[in-house]
Order: sequence, then structure tokens, then C-alpha cells
Amino acid sequence: MHELEVNRPDATRKLDRSRKTIPIALVEEGQRMMSICNACRYCEGYCAVFPALERRLSFAESDLNYLANLCHNCGACYTACQYSPPHEFNLNLPRLLAEIRVETYEKYSWPSRFGALFRRNGLFVALGASVAVALALLLAVMLVAPGQVLRAHSVAEGSFYALVPHNVMASIFGVAGILILVAMLAGFASFWDDMHESFADLGRPFALREAFSSAAQLRYLDGGGEGCPAPGDQPSFARRNFHHLTAYGFLLCFAATSVATIYHYVFGWEAPYPLLSLPVILGTLGGIGLLIGPVGLLALKLRRNPAMNDPKQTGMDVAFLVLLFAAGLSGLLLLALRENAIMGPLLALHLGIVMGLFISLPYGKFVHGIYRFGALVRYALERRRPGLALPSD
Repeated sequence: MHELEVNRPDATRKLDRSRKTIPIALVEEGQRMMSICNACRYCEGYCAVFPALERRLSFAESDLNYLANLCHNCGACYTACQYSPPHEFNLNLPRLLAEIRVETYEKYSWPSRFGALFRRNGLFVALGASVAVALALLLAVMLVAPGQVLRAHSVAEGSFYALVPHNVMASIFGVAGILILVAMLAGFASFWDDMHESFADLGRPFALREAFSSAAQLRYLDGGGEGCPAPGDQPSFARRNFHHLTAYGFLLCFAATSVATIYHYVFGWEAPYPLLSLPVILGTLGGIGLLIGPVGLLALKLRRNPAMNDPKQTGMDVAFLVLLFAAGLSGLLLLALRENAIMGPLLALHLGIVMGLFISLPYGKFVHGIYRFGALVRYALERRRPGLALPSD
């Protein structure tokens, strides 16, 4: 293939001025790299990013935001690219899209100040919130029921509900859950609106079906079918497998909580539940997934080619993986030791970790899953539209 002669886009190229938080220099660099990729097209079979960018002749800021969240940061395009460093074109699409993607977390966050705070201090905010909630719960129990924190409680007594009543626990996490859901919906609405797509199209069955299928299979985290470069530059499906363990572990834990809620409020069956009950089985399987998946992803991240990483995201990424692992570990320990004298401190620690994880969801790595689903819906819509996509701005 002949080398391409691609000039840096003019700085006067139309940008999104309405809600811009992304540095202009980063947008211009994105336009430069996308122009090179659009002319080359060697990587068009690797993932959805390349067919999507090939539908465009120019790239506004919102187009770059869309492409960045469509990307899984697989890295296959970097190892295959003839223009990656040390070539003079200095093409490094995984790192560029990672840098743009983290900007979108803050840009679309609601309230926006929380997004900025978590981006700068993700690890400390999440872990700090976990410790604060755990200590507050311990203190409350010690004040209300002195001497009960380090006393064994049988399952017949309600075990951990003997320390923290179910209604108190449900109220705390119910209110937090509603606030977190509102924040995530507000962020997604801003992301979708910024792509200039109608909310009516968001509900099209074929687009939702294709997006759910791609997300559930992690379809584009396979480097075009041979795997992504992880941990080294050789293709591997390790990253996709650990992602599956993490994602489905989280979903199984959520399903366990949902089933337990139905048991309590619909059938009047109060927790703790037997070891072979559906909520316990789902929670145990989910907890195992949250032990293996995050550890594997963290190990791959540490061994990944640093040229493809955005070092500014390290704290945010590590915080999310640590919280997921800690939630799985503390949950399994709480299950195993729920009739032991150490149950009280374990309960406070587990609830604190879960609350810290809740707080991080709309502002950290988790929100990429929300925006990426929206990007997949748009990708499905665009595939049904004839011709080139019009500029989004």
C-alpha cells in the first residue's frame, strides 16, 4: 500500500461550541487521524469504529465523541497500522479515542462537578466514600445497639438484619439508587442529544436488538475475529473473556438483589435465604465472576503496551476494578461468615464498598458501557441509512 499524503485539518473546521469541554487541540488531532484512517481503510474489518468513520467526510466534535464511545480500546488497529509510531504520521487511534472518551465522561455527567471531581480523584473519591459509609454504619450500630457489633447472630435471628434493619438498608440504597439512575439517564440523554439523533429513533426495535446483541457478546472486542493484543502484541481473547466474567458477574449480583427484593415484598420471604436459594446462588456466581474478572483485567492492563493507554485514566480504571473485586470478595465473605462474630464489621464494610461503587457508576468507567450502548444503537441506525452520514454539527 502506498503511503498517504494527508494534511492536518484546518483549525477552522467546524466544532461543537454548545457544550464543549473537550480541548480543541484534541479535537483537531482527532480530525487529523480520522482523515488518515478514512483514506487508508486497512482496518475496516476490525470493529464498528471504522465502518462508522468511513460514512463521514468530516468529523465534528460530536462525531469524535460517538466514535470514541463506539471503541472498545481493543488495540488491534494499532498493531496492524503502518502509520503508527515511529512513522511520521504518528497514528495511535486507541490512545486518541481513550483520551476523547474520558473527556465525554465529564462532558455529559450530571451534575457536571461530580464528573470533574471523580475524573481527577477517582480512586480516592470511590474508596473514601466506601470507608466513610462503612464507618458511619458501624458507629450507628454501636450507638443504637451497643455490644451487638461483635456478637454472632444466627440466620434464624435474621443474621445481618439483626444489626441493620431491612427497611433502613432498603431506604438508604433505594434513595441512592434513584439518584444514581437519574444521573445516568441525564448523562445518556445529553450524549444522545449531542449526536443529533431523535429520541424516537432510540426506541426502534431493530436498533435495540442489534445493540443488545453486540453488547451481550462483546462482538467488537475480538480484533476482527483473531483476538485483541493482550497482554502483549499477540492476538488473544483474554481481555474479552475477563470482560465477560466482570460484566455478567455484576449482572448476576444485580439479579440476586432483584430476586431477593421480589421474595421480600411480593412473597413475604425474609432474608437471609438458604444457601441453595435462587438469590444466594445468583449472588455466589456473580461474586465469583467479580473476583476473577477484575483481577484478570487489571493484570492485562498492567502488561498492556503503554503506548495504547491514556495514563490520565489509570486512577479511574483501577478504582472501578478494585471496587468491583472488593464488592465480590466482601459479599462472599459475608455469606460464608454470616453467623460468625465478625459478621458486623464485614456487613458495614460490604455496604460501604457497594455504596462507593454506586457513587462511581455515573462518573467513572461504568458509564462507558451506557454511552457505548447508545453508540451501538446509532451505529445500527446508520447502517440502515443510505449514503454518507451528514456532519453531526
